[in-house]
Amino acid sequence: MKITPSQAARLEFLARVTGKECQHLQDTDRRLFGDLFTIEDAKKIQSDPILAERLDAFVSRFGRLQDTIGDKLLPTLLAALAESIGPAIENLDKAEKFGLLVSADAWMEMRRLRNQMVHEYIEDLAVLASALRSGHAFVPELVAAGQRCMAQAHRLLAQSEVSSINL
Repeated sequence: MKITPSQAARLEFLARVTGKECQHLQDTDRRLFGDLFTIEDAKKIQSDPILAERLDAFVSRFGRLQDTIGDKLLPTLLAALAESIGPAIENLDKAEKFGLLVSADAWMEMRRLRNQMVHEYIEDLAVLASALRSGHAFVPELVAAGQRCMAQAHRLLAQSEVSSINL
């Protein structure tokens, strides 16, 4: 497979960023979810600035990793695989076909959850606690998708380097 130097540079960059974002999300996830996050925990946000910062970090990192993978890395990988880039749902279906995502439907559920955590949690603590627990449950799947995408990027880069050496 021949990829352009600009595609290679973009893949290298996005794989590096994705790796860092996976690690940051996992670190924050461990700090926030030492125990099950409950409504009682959510009530402490007003008086516990460290908990509030961990919550914001988790929501931000969850959304950022999903955006990096879904909006940047997946389309770049698909282009490097000579696949046409289409609307997000089509790209997700292709990513599922290539084994980069377990399920396009699960990815869309994570996206819905991300939007809920970002926009709706402030008013209803029960919604917040539930959304955070759901987000926590999705972290392994989100990180695994990032790792599969990074591995595919590295394979493409290695194949590209081999083919350009052989030319």
